[in-house]
Amino acid sequence: MPNWNEVIVEIQQARQNNPNVNPLDTVRRKYLKKVSEITGRNTIAYYSGWLQKPKAPGTAVGDKDKSGFMLGINKLDRSQGLDLILHTPGGDIAATESLVDYLYSMYDKDIRVIVPQISMSAGTMIAFASKEIVMGKHSNLGPIDPQMGGLACQAVLNEFEQAKEDIRQNPHSASLWQVIIGKYHPTFLGACKQAIEWSEKMVSDWLENNMCDGDMKRVKNIVDTFSNHSIQKSHARHISKKECKEVGLEISDLENDQDLQDAVLTTHHAFMHTFSNTHCVKIIENHEGIAYIEQATPPQIK
Repeated sequence: MPNWNEVIVEIQQARQNNPNVNPLDTVRRKYLKKVSEITGRNTIAYYSGWLQKPKAPGTAVGDKDKSGFMLGINKLDRSQGLDLILHTPGGDIAATESLVDYLYSMYDKDIRVIVPQISMSAGTMIAFASKEIVMGKHSNLGPIDPQMGGLACQAVLNEFEQAKEDIRQNPHSASLWQVIIGKYHPTFLGACKQAIEWSEKMVSDWLENNMCDGDMKRVKNIVDTFSNHSIQKSHARHISKKECKEVGLEISDLENDQDLQDAVLTTHHAFMHTFSNTHCVKIIENHEGIAYIEQATPPQIK
């Protein structure tokens, strides 16, 4: 299968051979279909272009994504199950819950997630809803601790607890802490607690009823590790395949199937080239070439 540079050459050749057809689409869909042919399963790629366009709106998981999945799943033979290729920075918790509920209604528990590079935050949550996660040595998941306004909810709660303890031991520190915690609005603390409880309950249920098959000790270990801000230190931390296995996730090695690895990585390169050479910020596409594509508005030239 072509590597990164060879995919570029193939795209260029496709453009020369048929100038009336978008070569990026042609090459990307060719290899996405190859993934499905190897596995014998439905395949949907859920890709965000946040790495190429970090400031563009529309790269995160949101409510509009369900329309893309509805389009991609329509007319597929659902008895073949679903392989979901994920590459996303994460996004809205409510949208994530709604999306997983929809996928369960379509495929029940027969969902496998393939992570070719990075599936962070809410993307990790979606992966936890599957029966199995396929990762390579280069693949990463991320912490699932909720964020509000760019702040880790658990870090906010920890800061409040530290303030209470400091003031109890040294009342003169109250004025200093008032400046620090005064930046939070009155209901922020409660909202942080609720976000943590919601996300942990949601992910625990998915793990219990699918990947972990009722093993609550295993579920607790996974959730405690991935949601603990004190352990992970940063919401941006990249968690390796090795760590994912050690904590109890059902991880399969992408390297164990050379044909599948080649097809997945070539597909990944093709998606990356699409984001680099177009205004696309998100693509939800199935193995039959049916795609939902969001584009960033190009800058106005004045």
